[in-house]
Order: sequence, then structure tokens, then C-alpha cells
Amino acid sequence: MADSEDMFGPAIRKLERLNHLDDGDRQAVHTLDHRIETVAANHLLAAEGDIAAECFLLVDGYACRYKETSLGGRQILSFHLAGDLLNLQRLFLDRTDHSIQAISPATVARIPTAALRRIMADHPRVAEALWRDTLIEASIAREWILNVGRRTATARIAHLLCEFAARREAAGLGPPQRFELPMTQEQIGDATGLTAVHVNRKLHDLEEAGVIARLRREWTIADWHRLRRIGDFDPAYLHAAA
Repeated sequence: MADSEDMFGPAIRKLERLNHLDDGDRQAVHTLDHRIETVAANHLLAAEGDIAAECFLLVDGYACRYKETSLGGRQILSFHLAGDLLNLQRLFLDRTDHSIQAISPATVARIPTAALRRIMADHPRVAEALWRDTLIEASIAREWILNVGRRTATARIAHLLCEFAARREAAGLGPPQRFELPMTQEQIGDATGLTAVHVNRKLHDLEEAGVIARLRREWTIADWHRLRRIGDFDPAYLHAAA
């Protein structure tokens, strides 16, 4: 990521899926104050309770948001890819109410909240895109609640795979049928309320059924329509932009 155009490119492409931007809007994003940080997989970017006056833009790699119980049980709340702003609530809320962790080697831009507030005030189209992004994140969160609360174990995993593939495609990272999965089976379990052993068993079932194929972290969705049916996956909640 050699310059700001490269670094902010994924974010601008995502914002433009959410709202029309003109040249001035794009230039304002390119020139946002920021500090670049490269981190290893599993690096904790923010801990629940932190107070900080900056937001994270995921420039490259993958990350997740999660909460833990008092006994240490972890629930992953969302997975994120390049172009995502990971903690927009920092714009108006003083304290972080969840933790943020890289799940692969990642590059993030730390952007002062004051800089984001300025661009929202000066560029209403950017502000509208960010609001839409926030509303879509809420839509995804509602779907995840349904997934964990009401779907079978196999359907939960199938739905997660469908969502990941669809979001990658929307972000221009490749077709949904073939990809490298950055999440471990333990992380899939933490996102779906299952143990890693249960996840492994259900993935094996999907593989035996000819729905998916795996070679280490290289995944192929052999039967996309069937995986969608198994996962009860209707992409309408992504609003074609996530």
C-alpha cells in the first residue's frame, strides 16, 4: 500500500457502492489524517472499555469484533474485510463496548475522530454513505442474531460462508465460488455459537455432500445454490452494498 490512493481505495469503492461521490468527496477521503499500522494475525486492535479518539479503517486483511462473558466465553459479532470502518461508534460514543481483533495479518489506518467529523460536515454525500454503512451493519447484526438463535448448526455455518463469499464479491475481491477463508474453525464456532469440534463435523458433512471442497484454507463452493438453501441465505439484508 504505497500511497493514500492505494490505502483509501477499498474504502472509497465501498462508499461509492453506498452513495454517489464526486471528485471533491473522493479527494477529501484520500487526504484524511491517518496513521498506518501493520499488525499480525490475532493482534488486539481495541479492547472493550477503551477510550480513544480515533477510528480504524481496515486497509488490508481481515478482522472481527467480539464480546466476552465474565467467564471468558467469546461471541464473535461480525467479520470485516478491506474497506470497512471498524468502530464508527467512536464518532459519538466515548467508550468502546466490544473488542476488535485482526484475524489475519492486516493493515489498518488509525483516523482521528475529529477528522471524520469534519469530512462528514463538509461532504454530505460521504456522511450519507457512512450512515448507510451503519444501518447495513445493524441489518447484518439482526441477521446474525437470527442465525445463532434459530438456525441449525449446519445452517449457521452455511449462512456464514454464504455471507462471507457474497461480501467478498461485493468488495471486488473475487467470485463467491472460490476463496481463501481467513477464519479458523474455532473462530467460526465463536461466530455461530458452536464448538470447534462441532464446526469441523458440520464442515465435513457439507464436504461429503459435495457442497464445498477444502484444501487447507483454499475453499471452493461446489454448489452455490444448494449452500444458499442449506443456510437459508437471502442476501437482501446486505442491501447489495456490504
